Amino acid sequence: MFKIFKKEIEVNSKKIILETGKIARQADGAIIATCGETVVLATVVGAKKVNPDIDYFPLSVNYQEKYYAAGKIPGGYFKREARPTESETLISRLIDRPIRPLFPDEFRNEVQLLPTVISYDKENEADILSIIASSAALAISGMPFMGPVGASRVGFIGEKYVLNPSKKELENSKLDLVVAGTKDAVLMVESEAKGLTEQQMLDAVKFGHEGFVPIIKMIEELAKECKKADWVVDKRDLSEVKKKLDSEFTKDLKKAFSIKDKKERSNLISEVTEKAKKLYEEDEKYSELDVMHELKNLEKGIVRTDILKNKNRIDGRGLSDVRQIKCEVGILPRVHGSALFTRGETQAIVTTTLGTSDDEQRIESLEGLQRERFMLHYNFPPFSVGETGRIGTGRREIGHGKLAWRAINSSLPTKESFPYTFRIVSEITESNGSSSMATVCGSSLALMDAGVPIKEPVAGIAMGLIKEGEDFSVLSDILGDEDHLGDMDFKVAGTKDGITSLQMDIKITGITFEIMEQALNQAKDGRVHILNEMNKAIDKSRDGVGKHTPKMEKITVDKKDIATVIGKGGATIREIVEKSGAKVDVNDEGVVTVAAPDEDSRNKAMQMIKDLTAKAELNKIYNGKVMKIMEFGAFVNFLGKQDGLVHISELADKRVAKVTDVVKEGDEVKVKVIGFDRGKVKLSIKQAAV
Repeated sequence: MFKIFKKEIEVNSKKIILETGKIARQADGAIIATCGETVVLATVVGAKKVNPDIDYFPLSVNYQEKYYAAGKIPGGYFKREARPTESETLISRLIDRPIRPLFPDEFRNEVQLLPTVISYDKENEADILSIIASSAALAISGMPFMGPVGASRVGFIGEKYVLNPSKKELENSKLDLVVAGTKDAVLMVESEAKGLTEQQMLDAVKFGHEGFVPIIKMIEELAKECKKADWVVDKRDLSEVKKKLDSEFTKDLKKAFSIKDKKERSNLISEVTEKAKKLYEEDEKYSELDVMHELKNLEKGIVRTDILKNKNRIDGRGLSDVRQIKCEVGILPRVHGSALFTRGETQAIVTTTLGTSDDEQRIESLEGLQRERFMLHYNFPPFSVGETGRIGTGRREIGHGKLAWRAINSSLPTKESFPYTFRIVSEITESNGSSSMATVCGSSLALMDAGVPIKEPVAGIAMGLIKEGEDFSVLSDILGDEDHLGDMDFKVAGTKDGITSLQMDIKITGITFEIMEQALNQAKDGRVHILNEMNKAIDKSRDGVGKHTPKMEKITVDKKDIATVIGKGGATIREIVEKSGAKVDVNDEGVVTVAAPDEDSRNKAMQMIKDLTAKAELNKIYNGKVMKIMEFGAFVNFLGKQDGLVHISELADKRVAKVTDVVKEGDEVKVKVIGFDRGKVKLSIKQAAV
């Protein structure tokens, strides 16, 4: 019934198995990929006809994690997987980025790629396996895919690189790097690091590339055995259109790309675009999309030639020059920390808000319920590029926010030394090149303004590439047009000494390590320059948090006293909150965190907790309150909720016939601790009066 094709390889003592021919046979390509007990099903289907109304490649990648894969039922009211989680969105982007450049420009058929995690062992990560499975599914589909691609994760543990480390191994790693590409070149890098040098990062990419080349060879062997017939892709002859547009609009476009102001330049390009459309509106031989495609190629050629031949950039800068930078902090009076970062025509308002552990984000995943104390949210409203459009959180917002999160994360203080929860929000108010790196810079400034003791300031820069044959130019701090018309988007963030995050996307079939090395070194110079500009506004964290920030303090109590602080059904902790106005949180280790809007509120709550958990000291005198009268003495509350007994013989210096002759319930008295009897405290009023 089934004709099964199967290949396997061992990578770093882990077996990776690829299988096809048994499941999802009606898809154009379907692969079951297994590593340990993690299993991914990747399917790909392409439309057989081109949509004539689109001018782009409609590839959609939707990575999915099924909760049954880890033996779990989804939480919440609806017990089924709903919209993609942030993690699924990020992994979808991770898979998309190395695959998209490997389709020819003329291929415009809709393609849907669905990698789905159907078994997860909590040790072997599904993201790398999903890239491999997706690549294999495309390689056997017959589509014009110029792959296959491979992928690997690289850790840096004990000064050694580790290929495809486990989740547990990554906890002790200075690096979490994902690299993907073909046999000959790297196409995509995504990483978080703890201050690694440029050379260490470059070596990590090389190590990861070497690690996945055998996997590519395995996919090629599988494709030889079971690849479907190659698709026929029609390539239209637009040479006549190209020639006419060259003669009509080269001069106008050269003039447009010599204008430094983005809005003015865009307006002139729009005028040329409208003229080009009118030139062919009566011509039925060529569609508007044909004309726009060739016009875009003309724009690309003008900009790229000027950079390669004349080292001339659109705004007149040198290849390694960074645009003018202006930094301001404390721009919003009520927020905990704020900054305005402006670099050329890219600008971000970034805010830091500090909260308690109650504000931590709870994330449900195949790993179980997790808590995240650092959140970074990036917003890209359409007005930032002078347009109208949809408002909301898309893949771009999630991806750019996570990139900035990775850049900043390693510089944050530990929870033990600074118990706050962090939320950073970046509002992009202008955009003309790398708003994600503006977010990194603004985040660092806003954190320092909020009084967060970060280890070191962090800055980011976006690098670009123009490459024709062996000739290439690396560009620092790229403009939006240089990004759209160039071959690389290479973002590097870090401190003055080391890299904390690196993201690279290649739009051509790959770059050499020589180019990558030059880009990294050029990026370091740019990053240091940006940090120097940031230091003019603020060069270290403020002493203490601002007046509008919740005041937070921690105290550790004996684990036996946790129940005392919480009280029956939470009654005691609620009383502390109501009387003090503070937030109180107690964890299983006995760490009590108090957050309050002001010092008085915080101090009141702290004193109540100390009174509750304090231990009575022998011969020490305390203020107390008579709670209950008995024939043999009086019970006095003298230390928070702690009671002790004053025996009738310890009430006064004379013989006492009745306890009520000396004290009554509710009386405020001074008592002295005179001893302990089987855990109970013995008190004296007469000795306290001496």
